[in-house]
Amino acid sequence: MFVKTYGSAVYGVEATTITIEVNWTAQGKDYCIVGLPDNAIKESMQRVESAIKSNGFEMPRTRIVVNLAPADLKKSGTAFDLPIAIGVLTASEQIKITKSLSDHIMMGELSLDGELRAIRGALPIAIQAKREGFKGLIIPHMNAREAAMVDEVNVFGMKTLKEVVAFIRQEGNNFTPLKIDVKKEFYDSQQQFESDFSEVKGQENIKRAMEIAAAGGHNVILIGPPGAGKTMLAKRLPSILPPLSLEESLESTKIHSVAGKLPEHSSLITKRPFRSPHHTISDVALVGGGSSPQPGEISLAHNGVLFLDELPEFKRTVLEVMRQPIEERKVTISRARIAIDFPTSFMLIASMNPCPCGFYNHPEKKCTCPPGAVLKYLNKISGPLLDRIDLHVEVTPVAYAQLASTSTAEPSSEIRNRVIAARNLQAERFQPMPGIYANAQMNANELKKMCLLNEEGQSLLKKAMERLNLSARAYDRILKVSRTIADLASSEKIMTEHIAEAIQYRNLDREGWGG
Repeated sequence: MFVKTYGSAVYGVEATTITIEVNWTAQGKDYCIVGLPDNAIKESMQRVESAIKSNGFEMPRTRIVVNLAPADLKKSGTAFDLPIAIGVLTASEQIKITKSLSDHIMMGELSLDGELRAIRGALPIAIQAKREGFKGLIIPHMNAREAAMVDEVNVFGMKTLKEVVAFIRQEGNNFTPLKIDVKKEFYDSQQQFESDFSEVKGQENIKRAMEIAAAGGHNVILIGPPGAGKTMLAKRLPSILPPLSLEESLESTKIHSVAGKLPEHSSLITKRPFRSPHHTISDVALVGGGSSPQPGEISLAHNGVLFLDELPEFKRTVLEVMRQPIEERKVTISRARIAIDFPTSFMLIASMNPCPCGFYNHPEKKCTCPPGAVLKYLNKISGPLLDRIDLHVEVTPVAYAQLASTSTAEPSSEIRNRVIAARNLQAERFQPMPGIYANAQMNANELKKMCLLNEEGQSLLKKAMERLNLSARAYDRILKVSRTIADLASSEKIMTEHIAEAIQYRNLDREGWGG
């Protein structure tokens, strides 16, 4: 008997519907799976056989051919266990063919006793099921809340193979689709943060720089001695970023779902991601890849923050592969049979010591590095990468009087309100320009239109370029940051004081810095 069931394969952050064709014949005794399966799928017949027997059914002792169509796409993972098992039971006439087989996508890994285990990519699978008009989705109960974020698709979370069979047989009316109030779940958890800027003593100038970065979507590098507060400040940046929109939340959730990084008991990414990989990370782990391409850290940070602590300690090749994704906000992973795009729209926050010993320019401690070591340390970071970082901020140690102070600093909520107001101005300004939503993304043409300076401002910028020996690449960055500072001040025009403040944030462009 010939039977079709339907599953789904995830490529990148999108899903493709797969037809699982099962043909049972009386001649022969072997099992065969075709359609470019990987080793995990080839081994599925052993899991399927054990699960079928453990749940009181019979495994046919005849020839069974399973085809995963379209046959020219490589399939991977263990999630095809469930549709293969249901196909075998239906083809061997232990289950009657019902409408549920053609109306539902089903996916799930089977344990040897028939229990359903969690899968990756439940959200993109549910989105594709809705797009193609399937009425429902049968998946492991651990993934049900995630998939139920998609409306107009009935999601049934199942615990065992026996439950799935009972559903297909329509035994009883105990099966009700899971329904979730997406908007309520999304907005209820948006304001909850583990850390707040009110906990940071002193460092008002650094807080100001972080506020500017958040308001314009600018990349930042923090330079300072050990213990000055670089990491603490960076980890609090998400608390002042604008809240995720529902569309951005679904984008981020899809990526984390595909990577298997969705937090336990969580159905939706409601806060901007903050990723902080260790400096020993490899190229592939950072940008994504592998034989079956998976998203890397820069994609997991999509719509959020990528924090690279101790930047010079990262391998140079790892840092260089970020250059193109930072500019294009996507990375393309190409393989012989397929090319996959992963989104990479993130804010880069980097931190570093000023020198190997860590105390160059320290107000109290003396630097013990030999001549030229400071510049050599800085040169571990290439010019093209620094060119993509808008704000260079020196972080100085906090004095004892400030640490011991009992006064409360400004909370993140107040800073966030100013950031949101500035972003709203940018959203209105860039409305006719698709793909641009923040000042940091302006190109040369937008700079000419949006960053006009008066004569006094032009004179100040010219003097700064000459006196501070600023490099040519600093010019565009200063204009972008000036535009953001003006937006925070609700100023339509860029004033002289906005230019003056922006010039302070280009320390590493000064000729002779560090040596």
